[in-house]
Amino acid sequence: MDITIANTFLPHDDPDTALAFYRDVLGFEVRNDVGYGDMRWITVGPAGQPGTSIVLYPPAADPGVTDDEKRTITEMMAKGTYATLVLATPDLDATFDTLQAAGAEVVQEPTDQPYGIRDAAFRDPAGNQLRFNQVG
Repeated sequence: MDITIANTFLPHDDPDTALAFYRDVLGFEVRNDVGYGDMRWITVGPAGQPGTSIVLYPPAADPGVTDDEKRTITEMMAKGTYATLVLATPDLDATFDTLQAAGAEVVQEPTDQPYGIRDAAFRDPAGNQLRFNQVG
């Protein structure tokens, strides 16, 4: 089989703040920005990797989600336990310094894990956990 990741979805609670973080801090390209009523879906992705995209979406947009479920999602996002994305970088220390200087909330400083990965973690403005693995 030949399988690749095309899109993944992360919730946002403020489209402008999410856009500023993913575009201006992480340097991702904006590939699409679609509004419907007072909601926005913003597609971003790493430069030079047009086949991989992250869709930042309003978590309450699904009409099948109940009010109780929306409250639970909001609470989990606030705690940073709702969604996680793992990214890779050849220079973890520089990435860490850039994100920390931009005011991103640090979850874990660069650490050599016992299972062989060196990584660090942040939370994006909506509370999603972003882990960065050292590669290369």
